Amino acid sequence: MTDWRNLFVPDTPLLETAIRGSVMYLALFVLLRVIMRRESGTTGVTDLLVIVLLADAAQNGMADDYRSVTDGVLLVAVIIGWSYLLDFVAFRWPVAAQLIRPDPLVLVRDGRILWRNMRRELISEAELRGQLREQGVDDLADVREVRMESDGQLSVITRGGQEEPRRRPGQRGFP
Repeated sequence: MTDWRNLFVPDTPLLETAIRGSVMYLALFVLLRVIMRRESGTTGVTDLLVIVLLADAAQNGMADDYRSVTDGVLLVAVIIGWSYLLDFVAFRWPVAAQLIRPDPLVLVRDGRILWRNMRRELISEAELRGQLREQGVDDLADVREVRMESDGQLSVITRGGQEEPRRRPGQRGFP
């Protein structure tokens, strides 16, 4: 028999749930932004973070790890709230946007690999050349610039002045 009172009455204080959700979101955001810039490739870091946290928070609310649905709903609301707030702050204030969404990082300029930037993102020459081949570039001499965008994707500008279509890491063909 369902205990309706326990289903909707939170067993954790609401402020504690909000603080826990805030601390986890912000800690994971900072760690993912600093450490895993290129690992996010197919999805923006914020999107990836929200998806993972929402899935976990929703699962806990549905699977009785929480005794009340209210705990799970509040945690999901806190996570979505932080995501929205950070997007709003980045949109509104350019200084904050630099921290939330870093500038693209140049990996190749005028056919020359910038090794310092490659080491910073832990990209090997073989990985770079593989990504270039997937975008139809066989020779570094044909490249004016390759940038790693804030979402982990590579943008390639060839010497002909044409920007190659951005592809997600591992994606074949055109979108």
